[in-house]
Amino acid sequence: MEFQVKFKVNETLYLKNPENSEIGKSIVKNSIDLIYETGFESFTFKKLAQKISSTEATVYRYFPSKHKLLTYILNWYWSYIEFISKLRLQEIKEPQQKMEKILEIITHNDTTQDSIEDYDLSKLHSIVIAESSKSYLVKEVDEINQEMVFSPLKSLCNFFGEVITQAKPDFPYPKSFASTLLETAHDQQYFSEHLPKLTDNHTTRTEHKKYVLDYLRFITYNLIK
Repeated sequence: MEFQVKFKVNETLYLKNPENSEIGKSIVKNSIDLIYETGFESFTFKKLAQKISSTEATVYRYFPSKHKLLTYILNWYWSYIEFISKLRLQEIKEPQQKMEKILEIITHNDTTQDSIEDYDLSKLHSIVIAESSKSYLVKEVDEINQEMVFSPLKSLCNFFGEVITQAKPDFPYPKSFASTLLETAHDQQYFSEHLPKLTDNHTTRTEHKKYVLDYLRFITYNLIK
């Protein structure tokens, strides 16, 4: 299934809405490609300008900093994950099965074949696993949070928390567990790929996603019975 999806991204993250022009869309798309290729630390607006055959000044007309550009990309991704989760869960009635589908989605084990017109989902997944914490694990997080730029992430965790409550109404920490599952899905895959001795994954390098899914299943179904 192919989607063309648009999400309203917090206006404080950009100076000029990139969705309103071809060069703006190209900046975001090529930012995803470049961050995927080089990592966020090595990513610069100068490199991005070279990649899109433009100037740094053009990039700065859309985004004031690479941190805000990363957060913009992540906002889009969190909104997409909430959208696709709600879509997948529409036909599922049993709360435990809903939890299973959520675990498959956040560990990227969902076998439904989707593509989106705008961005490369596989590259987005890799960026989220490796770079997403760099958006909020910063000293200025309280000030940044006042601009409500983390609302899509909070909304996603709130939705997951509602499903957790459906599965176990007396569970006292649904939102905390939702955010823990999401972060663990990213951290454990990163560790499995790059620092395997921090995990118990003894399978081949192609089994990272399956390992993380099995690990989250173990945690989840031992807490939510």
